[in-house]
Amino acid sequence: MTQAGSDILLDRMMSLHPKVIDLVLDRVWRLLGRLDHPERALPPVIHVAGTNGKGSTVAMLRAGLEAAGQSCHVYTSPHLVRFHERIRLAGDLIGEADLTALLDECLAANGPDPITYFEITTVAALLAFSRRPADWTLLEVGLGGRLDATNVVDRPAACVITPVSMDHEQFLGDTLAAIAFEKAGILKRGVTAVIGPQQDEALEVIEAQAARVGAPLLVHGQHWHVTRERDRLVYQDETGLRDLPLPVLPGAHQLGNAGMAIAILRHLGQPDTALDGAVSRADWPARMQRLSTHAFARRHPGLELWLDGGHNPDAGRAIAAVLAGLPPRPTVLVCGMLNTKDIGGYLRPLAGVAERLIAVPIPDAPATLAAGDTAAAARAPGLDAIEADSVAAALESVARETPHARVLICGSLYLAGSVLAEG
Repeated sequence: MTQAGSDILLDRMMSLHPKVIDLVLDRVWRLLGRLDHPERALPPVIHVAGTNGKGSTVAMLRAGLEAAGQSCHVYTSPHLVRFHERIRLAGDLIGEADLTALLDECLAANGPDPITYFEITTVAALLAFSRRPADWTLLEVGLGGRLDATNVVDRPAACVITPVSMDHEQFLGDTLAAIAFEKAGILKRGVTAVIGPQQDEALEVIEAQAARVGAPLLVHGQHWHVTRERDRLVYQDETGLRDLPLPVLPGAHQLGNAGMAIAILRHLGQPDTALDGAVSRADWPARMQRLSTHAFARRHPGLELWLDGGHNPDAGRAIAAVLAGLPPRPTVLVCGMLNTKDIGGYLRPLAGVAERLIAVPIPDAPATLAAGDTAAAARAPGLDAIEADSVAAALESVARETPHARVLICGSLYLAGSVLAEG
């Protein structure tokens, strides 16, 4: 088939279930059974759940393991530009022919039965991983954990729960404890789990679930610590100290993500080259990514352009801390968000580090928040806010009025993906 083959099949998969999200595992187990249970034939699995930092932690784990000469299958979501980004086979993005064949096989096995897009594409990824040799499988949870389509591996090598915060309340519950319970659903008897920095309410739930299932924990602040000392990262656990470079991914919050990756790597007995590689080689687009070679940067060379896909209050606080640590410069936010997000909670911390905001719609996103609503929400914490039809139009406005500004395009991974697709 042509390159469009996978796109045609993916479009068909969007219509197999009336809901985009329907958190049960019955349909996943049914399809896995028809495909002879590929989830039982995976290389050792590291399963990663949490609200913020999942993708960055997976990126650091992959970088570390590859630095030590080991290959990784990787499953992450959502993608930014093309679906192929979600599936890496032994380090390489899945090819079009392989993806098309896998999707076709999964559609044929599923038949007319209902199944969500994420469920069937997750099964396709597991099928791919079962057929290609690799040393490790890194699985990022899509939503929650307990009933997520990735939660089908009986005994992973290790689990990770990154910081838990309020997000996706309509699916996971409207309290931190309820959300933490869903995340803790990935814990398995006898499988060590590294727990990242948590609020007390979330940690209590995670520890209670670990006790119920018999999962040993390595908890931040108890079993391991990570700090910045001058321009170095210092990691400490019961075996001693490790002095490492600061993470190449920007932001103080990446220290915690690095700490989780290092804790897992040390638990798995990885060499020092893996620890160094985790912090010095990781690459994860749309997380405080500097757009220095993008088409927008070439068009507006005076602007300092950044891109981030964070979209909840904790992400807003982390981004604000990064911006506050940069050299002083007039700062403008170009922001588009989905109408399911806590826009006020996201923007409040950013109001202290930006002069103004230009609200834009997210292209091709039915759930985009109208630019007028985004602008109104931005004015509440004191941001000067206007609207623009697109990111390109917003940047034209900034270049005219503040030609040497720092500009952060932010608010949604879908907006970030549309920007990356243009450049």
